[in-house]
Amino acid sequence: MRKDVRILLVGEPKVGKTSLIMSLVSEEFPDVVPYRAEEITIPADVTPERVPTHIVDYSEAEQTDEQLFQEISKANVICIVYSVNNKKSIEKVTSHWIPLITENTDKDSRVPLILVGNKSDLVEHSSMETILPIMNQFSEIETCVECSAKNLKNISELFYYAQKAVLHPTGPLYCPEKKNMKPLCVKALTRIFKVSDLDNDGILNDNELNFFQRTCFNTPLEPQALEDVKNVVRKNLCEGVCENGLTLKGFLFLHTLFIQRGRHETTWTVLRRFGFDDDLELNQDYLFPPLKIPPDCTTELNHNAYLFLQSIFDKHDKDRDCALSPEELKDLFEVFPYMPWGPDVNNTVCTNDQGWITYQGYLSQWTLTTYLDVQRCLEYLGYLGYSIIAEQESQASGITVTRDKKIDLQKKQTQRSVFRCNVFGDIGSGKSGFLQAFLGRNLMRQNMIKEEHRSYYAISTTYVYGQEKYLLLHEVFPDFDYLSDADMACDVVCLLYDASNPYSFEYCTKVFKQYFMDSKTPCMMIAAKSDLPEIKQMYGCSPLEFCRRHKMPPPQSFTCNTAAAPSREIYTKLTTMAMYPHVNQADLKSSTFWLRMSVGASVFAVLGFAMYRVLLKPR
Repeated sequence: MRKDVRILLVGEPKVGKTSLIMSLVSEEFPDVVPYRAEEITIPADVTPERVPTHIVDYSEAEQTDEQLFQEISKANVICIVYSVNNKKSIEKVTSHWIPLITENTDKDSRVPLILVGNKSDLVEHSSMETILPIMNQFSEIETCVECSAKNLKNISELFYYAQKAVLHPTGPLYCPEKKNMKPLCVKALTRIFKVSDLDNDGILNDNELNFFQRTCFNTPLEPQALEDVKNVVRKNLCEGVCENGLTLKGFLFLHTLFIQRGRHETTWTVLRRFGFDDDLELNQDYLFPPLKIPPDCTTELNHNAYLFLQSIFDKHDKDRDCALSPEELKDLFEVFPYMPWGPDVNNTVCTNDQGWITYQGYLSQWTLTTYLDVQRCLEYLGYLGYSIIAEQESQASGITVTRDKKIDLQKKQTQRSVFRCNVFGDIGSGKSGFLQAFLGRNLMRQNMIKEEHRSYYAISTTYVYGQEKYLLLHEVFPDFDYLSDADMACDVVCLLYDASNPYSFEYCTKVFKQYFMDSKTPCMMIAAKSDLPEIKQMYGCSPLEFCRRHKMPPPQSFTCNTAAAPSREIYTKLTTMAMYPHVNQADLKSSTFWLRMSVGASVFAVLGFAMYRVLLKPR
């Protein structure tokens, strides 16, 4: 909502503009009226809408046309005052004042107008018959008020309506000529309906309506009031109520009724609570709440955010197969202004046999977005209505900013749940295969991936000593002369070479020596394509000897050319190295260390799967 409201009073001389302002301030009719009242500011605590209000007077005798034009351009609402007993002042409303205001305001955002008929104490008849055709002719006219500065009649109401015209304008919501809501308003309210429809059945049941009411107006509806609302909709729209709940058509009808009855502040309260601004666009402050991220810290979703995202998955997984079909995914993203996930996402996370994103894959993609681009994650959570449904102040409350990595190294323990592994290797070394194998895809399945849908990221869960962690693999482009900060910033480095190509290993040695030899980032050498005959590498020493000299674990054999899903053991090792970078490299070479890790991983993978099945039962 606006921080303040600026009201300008214009009109012919002697119609009572200054008297209206002075009567409002002093609560009595002034004996002496100056040409023009000084600008006054009414504090927020004495206005109905709790917004500071500036009231500006205009005097033809004291001000130039240029000064008038400046005031018109600054005004949020303009009151055109006429005298009910002066036909000439009424004629001037359409012949002079409305054209003048139109010329001096932005065509795309017309300033709302209030017609003010003053001196009603001097006549017995109303001017409304003359004024109504004018109101019908000009859509920017919000309302008309007849008042009397002398009798103090409707003075406070006049300024309340002016304030309301700014804070709760009819213009963006409703088209008087067509007598229905404008498309942008329908679109915004449709999004609100979909967010509020917690079980996604196309109906707002009593529980959902009460939650909606409490969210927007801080009070639940009494059972009888709830029935009264539904009865009003039933009487006017046969499709408005279904199975004793409000349909989208019924919801839209109700808001049309509010607007037609002059209660558009009700609709604006709803729109603003769901993050919409005066132009019916989602507010930038709503989509991007402040979130401070110090250097060497990462961003992760917290428990509340994961619970919310689980509820969104459940809401759209209509067939309860723990995967989102293309139709279900499209339905989920209907509250977005665009489709946020492209085909590459299906090659970034786990999918089922049909290529649909699984529950685990869905959470993995959210984890990836949070880690790589937290601002985008905040935006996405905003579209889904996180702060409203989870009853949090903003999306930022769903994000954990991890502590500085240096502190983790000092304390020899980490609180992080997401670890980044950058994968280096020459062209054709098998990096893409290594990423896809992490998602359970063997070489046969990988060959079905279209080149344009390829992803340079892969993310899934691993278990280290029974703790579920996310490992994020990033395939780095093999031009080591141009490594970016992002290419360097990771928790563990994977140096991958093709064991069947004699020239593949040398690239890994160059990357290691140039960038990681003196860093504290743990590195692992991986001999890919181990299903093929191993060929001696054309380098000064063998890969095993190189690793021994540089205190790295011995090269790990890997292949994705398997009948079943490739082994995940190597990914557990990488996650472990990322979690415990302080562990002596000699320990990492020890077979008993990895034996402990693999046994722990196997046990907890089984336990994790059992827990996963338990969690899925209610779905």
